[in-house]
Amino acid sequence: MEKLALLGGTPVIDAEKIPASLFKWPIITEEDEEVALDVIRNNKFSGTDITAQFQDEFAEWQGREYAIAFCNGTAALTAAMYAVGLGKGDEIICPTKTYWGSVSQAINFGASAVFCNIDEHLSLDPEDLERCITPKTKAIMVVHYMSYPCDMDKIMPIAKKYNLKVIEDVSHAHGVMYKGRKVGTFGDVAAMSMMSMKSFAAGELGMLVTDDRICYERAMAFGHYERNNENYIKECEELKPYSHIALGGIKGRANQLCSALARVQLKYYDERTAEIRRAVNYFYDLISDLPGLHPLRVNEAEGSHMGGYYIPHCYYNPDELHGLSVKKFCEAVRAEGFKGCWEGANFCLHTHAFFKDFDFRNSGVPSRIEYAERDVREDDGKCERSETIFCCSAPWFKHFDKEIIELYAKAYRKVVENHEQLLETDADKKQGGRWYGTENA
Repeated sequence: MEKLALLGGTPVIDAEKIPASLFKWPIITEEDEEVALDVIRNNKFSGTDITAQFQDEFAEWQGREYAIAFCNGTAALTAAMYAVGLGKGDEIICPTKTYWGSVSQAINFGASAVFCNIDEHLSLDPEDLERCITPKTKAIMVVHYMSYPCDMDKIMPIAKKYNLKVIEDVSHAHGVMYKGRKVGTFGDVAAMSMMSMKSFAAGELGMLVTDDRICYERAMAFGHYERNNENYIKECEELKPYSHIALGGIKGRANQLCSALARVQLKYYDERTAEIRRAVNYFYDLISDLPGLHPLRVNEAEGSHMGGYYIPHCYYNPDELHGLSVKKFCEAVRAEGFKGCWEGANFCLHTHAFFKDFDFRNSGVPSRIEYAERDVREDDGKCERSETIFCCSAPWFKHFDKEIIELYAKAYRKVVENHEQLLETDADKKQGGRWYGTENA
């Protein structure tokens, strides 16, 4: 046995010797700086010319007919809800483990969020999907979480069976492939964040893509007053009287500084993310035989891949490590020198007070159910198993450096192979069973 650093042993990794460039993102070059300076020097922040160029380029890259840039991903997702006609009394299904911006804004439309369980890939569980469907269901919010593509082969037939709209949240999955096809091209509409920490990072930016002209026009009218006019709104007759006002009461226009950066980032995105995949896949190859850790990655032989591997994670099974909690495991890995190892991901939304009793309109009724025909909160208990699906983060390498990657893998291996040293001090462990603590978020 080798003494773990958390208990006084020598750490595997000397963080001061690791090149900062190995993890730095996005990659900014003189080309990025020049286009940014052009916007600054010529006061182009609030125009649309650069944004229009990026939209065309992104639509072609994504493989969709139309693209609209927004100020952030949440605005784009909100516009997507309006695009598919989400309205008063409707229900929208969403996986419970995701960022709140995937579905919280449903209350703005008088709609109710209904939560679906996740599976051990942290993705929407298609086996639980039909349980969530009622006559009031309007749409499914499919979240390709932590770059892992949802099982669209199962989800899309269910959506078709019940005539449901599908919105894809691609905020974690830019460029991710599912069996030879990019995510974001399956649903009626897709939306995504491009904020500074995403795998496609362009400051603070959002994007909506669709092949449906009606969805495109509705999304444009929702948050783009300067483009809610006859040049863009051509088929939605019911919207034409309302030109020149953003119908959602929000100004969703992108800042062109971000659009300019995004154009440059797009040019190199596929090349740079290919190297990320090479590095992360090599790391996963080195730890894939370890009990307790199950890397979240796809079978590339099927034509799938993980895009930019946004926040690599492993599904963590404490039962395989004598009940060792994910919290203690990550603490031990951090002690070995990788400070970025943390337990969990986003909390399960059904557990948050916002979805229990928040009254946005001061109506005396929780906004989630204000216009609902039933109390959808009564089904939240059916998502309890999602609270006991654990994960831990893995290094998000931006470059392939064989020796350093092997060093990080050695740190994870050391903790797994010597995990029994941690059991006595693990306050969150349950002997002989899975840890059911609350800090899984």
